[in-house]
Amino acid sequence: MECQSDSAETGRRSGRHLISLEDLDSMTDNMDTELVHNDNGEGEEENEQDESELFTYWRDVGRRHLVDVPRDMEEPIQQMARNNQSQDRQPVPFTPLGHKTRQQADEPLYEKRQYEKANWACVTQNEPGYEQSICKGFMKLMKYICQQNSTGLFLGMTVPILTIVHTNQNRSELLPGVTIAYYIPTHFQHQVPQPFDADIVIDESPARIIYTRSFNGITNEDSILQEINRLAEDLDSPELFLQDTFIVAGYNNPADPNRRNEIWFIQRP
Repeated sequence: MECQSDSAETGRRSGRHLISLEDLDSMTDNMDTELVHNDNGEGEEENEQDESELFTYWRDVGRRHLVDVPRDMEEPIQQMARNNQSQDRQPVPFTPLGHKTRQQADEPLYEKRQYEKANWACVTQNEPGYEQSICKGFMKLMKYICQQNSTGLFLGMTVPILTIVHTNQNRSELLPGVTIAYYIPTHFQHQVPQPFDADIVIDESPARIIYTRSFNGITNEDSILQEINRLAEDLDSPELFLQDTFIVAGYNNPADPNRRNEIWFIQRP
């Protein structure tokens, strides 16, 4: 795939968090429950109030992370809340090719996977902080997912969301420019909905082999560099992989303290 925080750590210390897919599930469930129990004709009015409160929540949380949530995000946020169910999130397909564990402790060192050629929607951000970049990039992708595309359809959520990062030669620093990538759902792969936003690029990623290891917690510049260097130490032949391009795969909210993540090394063609 060629298309291309300190603030996250600050958020953890102060108890701040970004809205997650799980938050959307909970809020949607609460809305549905209130409407089921309301039989006095006020359901539509209460639903409108709930949707307004949902946008207000996103906006307030965004401000605490120095990210402005513009008014035109209100409809995508509401659509995501109405349509986002955990069982409907499509995993990105891959073929497992094996794994390696540390013999003494049976600790998983890495997993080897094959990913086939596929189309991804990508947007590159150059914000001052890593977390700001992924938040702003994902808001753009949300609009694309939520009908702002050539089909006018809600495309559906896929996981993981990928973040492509680049490092300096000795892998001690992340370079500017973070790319956030959304896997186009399988049923749209052969006729990809085109984005209205010129910042979003549809990229056909070639088939590739990656080596990955999972880790939990908030992702920021320090944690990403630490995981890159840890995995490099455990690979038998690190020179076989791209040396300055790595992928962070996120399965839920970027600021969730228990976030499920993976670091990916890309094997050279």
